[in-house]
Amino acid sequence: MDITDVILHQHAEQRRMFAMLDEVPADDTETLAALWRRLEILLETHAEAEERYFYPHLLAIGRGAADADDAEDEVEDAIKDHNEIRDAIRKVRDHDAGSKGWWDAVIESRIANSDHMAEEERQDLADFRRHTDLRVRHEIAVQFLRYESLKAATGVPPEDKDPDQYIEENS
Repeated sequence: MDITDVILHQHAEQRRMFAMLDEVPADDTETLAALWRRLEILLETHAEAEERYFYPHLLAIGRGAADADDAEDEVEDAIKDHNEIRDAIRKVRDHDAGSKGWWDAVIESRIANSDHMAEEERQDLADFRRHTDLRVRHEIAVQFLRYESLKAATGVPPEDKDPDQYIEENS
């Protein structure tokens, strides 16, 4: 088990769940609401688990990959991205499932999430693979999955984080 593979797998699941929303009939608001709730829980537990278990290690060993200057640049941007995703998720909650406002907010969260995943895959995960051995990647994956599994039923309350404070506390 490798944390980078776990994260990539979950990114694929997030993409798949957004695509499932596209295929639900517009008037089936019960299904839309149920799928969204599941996706909302997945997005936040994933983000919180990354912030607890993945990014602190990236700050310690990362050097920057692709178009990132260094690990702090990668992590600062990731925390900002998570906050944008959280903000969009909150907007979804302000609307009835299936309404135009609801779809607009879902699309906003999808765009923010897609941009984040692409950048994380290009920078953070590549950086981590290059500078972390398989034993450590396995240990982090176990912690990450344990946390998510314990939180899966109820979710994690979305709380924005200050990127600079996060880096200071985890460096």
